[in-house]
Amino acid sequence: MHQVNFSIRHADLSEPILITQPKDLKELAKSLAQEPIIAVDTESNSLYAYRERVCLIQFSTPYADYLVDPLALKNLSPLASIFANPHIEKVFHAAEYDLICMKRDFGFSFANLFDTMITMRILGKKEIGLGTILENEFSVTQDKRLQRANWGQRPLPPQLLAYARLDSHYLIPLRHRLLTELKANDLWALALEDFNRLCHGNEHNHNNHENKVCWRINGSSELTPRQATILQEVCLYRDQVARVVDRPLFKVFNNKLLLSIAAANPTSLDDLKKLPGINQSQVRRHGKAILQAVQRGLQAPIASPPRSPRPNEQYMARLEALRQWRKKTARQMGVESDIVLPRDLLYAITERNPRREEALAKVMHDVPWRLEHFGKQILEVIRKC
Repeated sequence: MHQVNFSIRHADLSEPILITQPKDLKELAKSLAQEPIIAVDTESNSLYAYRERVCLIQFSTPYADYLVDPLALKNLSPLASIFANPHIEKVFHAAEYDLICMKRDFGFSFANLFDTMITMRILGKKEIGLGTILENEFSVTQDKRLQRANWGQRPLPPQLLAYARLDSHYLIPLRHRLLTELKANDLWALALEDFNRLCHGNEHNHNNHENKVCWRINGSSELTPRQATILQEVCLYRDQVARVVDRPLFKVFNNKLLLSIAAANPTSLDDLKKLPGINQSQVRRHGKAILQAVQRGLQAPIASPPRSPRPNEQYMARLEALRQWRKKTARQMGVESDIVLPRDLLYAITERNPRREEALAKVMHDVPWRLEHFGKQILEVIRKC
């Protein structure tokens, strides 16, 4: 990790450089390749499209801010080597979602990250939102209304461009302050292993598969089997509409309305109009199709929600014992429980039930700091179960 002098003169900020042409992107990639440390952020249109996509990638160096427009550029491959380069540190705030989106849209791989949000959580800080940090650390106030802006619109208005550049502009000096705290508290090694895990984390599927989404609707478990089958058919219809009009699912029908339809089993437009939360426009545009979906649900074979085998009592005992140990240790450190032991490792250790140091080391191979500091305690907890 490199230290770079970064002086902040907010009043003297130059205009961000908007990159929309392939030749400019290549020049940017060459320039970034010379930097030991850069800051990165992305903006997506998840609130405005059926399948979200990355609509803007922000880069900041100690000298300039760049806004790359993926909607204007068909090929972002010049950036691939920047993200994969282990000699260039990439500073993000809450990088996980940015990485998921860029892996999905562009196939990028990542090395040498520093995540300021993860760092703040490791340090036990409570206020970890970037807007609050910018205000507290740099006296910069952002318009929170722009958080929900449509980043897919073109051209992007000046206030959105200004908002976007601030998301990356201050990350390098913030990183320097946090790195000093990490080292002062002997937590740099812990942060580093989380950054490495972030680089190599598994891609999560964030696409909307309605055959699974319907079972996640709060209250679906209270439905009868036939009502649940109706819910699945109505969910499938919503997905088809959202795909055609390119809108998020919740902007077609919200989950509460779908649940009401499934529970009420309406057989006429008049029945449909009586449901809470439905408006006349929805009845006029979708009423007949909704009733047809209900009829399909009445006639279809009973749908079964996906189920996982119930763990045995020994597994549940280990899991609860590890959870209690994790909570206690987290309180002592002044952090959240998942900082002590991330959720995936909690379940992996519970599942594999390691009784010897060698077996535990295999499970915790990518978290050596945690293994060194907590390994004996974890084994003690497991052996008591």
